[in-house]
Amino acid sequence: MSYLCPRIEVLKKMQYECINLEDYIQTGEGGTSLTYNHKDGKSLAKLFMKGFGAETSEHEFMISRVVYDSGLPTPKPIRLVTDGVRYGAEYELIPGKRSFTRIISQEPEQLVPLSERFAILARHIHETQADTERLPDMRDVVRAWVLKFEQIPDTCKKKILGFLDTVPLATTCLHGDLHIGNIITDGTRELWIDVGDFAYGVPQWDLCMMYHATNSLSAERTRNVFHLDPPALKAHWKAFAPVYFGTSSAEELEREVQKLYPFLVAKMVFLISKIHDGKGPFGEYLQGLIDTYLPERKDF
Repeated sequence: MSYLCPRIEVLKKMQYECINLEDYIQTGEGGTSLTYNHKDGKSLAKLFMKGFGAETSEHEFMISRVVYDSGLPTPKPIRLVTDGVRYGAEYELIPGKRSFTRIISQEPEQLVPLSERFAILARHIHETQADTERLPDMRDVVRAWVLKFEQIPDTCKKKILGFLDTVPLATTCLHGDLHIGNIITDGTRELWIDVGDFAYGVPQWDLCMMYHATNSLSAERTRNVFHLDPPALKAHWKAFAPVYFGTSSAEELEREVQKLYPFLVAKMVFLISKIHDGKGPFGEYLQGLIDTYLPERKDF
């Protein structure tokens, strides 16, 4: 993945340790990976599904190590592992941990206080200076995947690249997959998880996808990913936004949302290109987003 982040620390001769899954218990399944808790209660193995090359787990492991070294709260990355077929990494297991979304699904009265707490924690990330020698600039990451996207029309590609040229440099941290399911607590500590897309840049790169996830996903998708229904996620954004942006003015909050749309377009194109390794479909939905939110203008 050097073309995504040429300055990222490169580990020569990555060493994988083979694990026996009989020593683990499967505890989770995501869109790209499965997780297994070690029976000793001390570690968790995350293995990417078949078809994902070793570089995927190596990149995530290296980024996780950068985040851990920075002092931001995240489970300690331990080692690269394989079951002989799939690649992944092992991380510190947090006993008794629950994600904020899991807590809200079990204790609905916690929605507002946890959403407000999440806003404070998100602001802390976005105000933390990044290690720019070891983390990528999100503009470079998005640009690389847009250029790699084979099926995107040249006119659309030009609009997105033109927008990226207007995005100012910011050297503060981005989670890369900011949502309330990616923070866990054991009752004492609050830790960020799934930090493999950590980067630096303006906070709109994080907020655009969070806004999309809380306001646009189907009920099936929200239940699978967040264990919550769409009305609960909309209520989460409604509680989050005033604390994060520091205003309760509906007009000011709407202006902040309007700023997110061009970032959402660019990041959606980037994600589809990344998921399909640059060979994904370019459909009417993406065309509509680009036409609506990336008009022919020089400022955004």
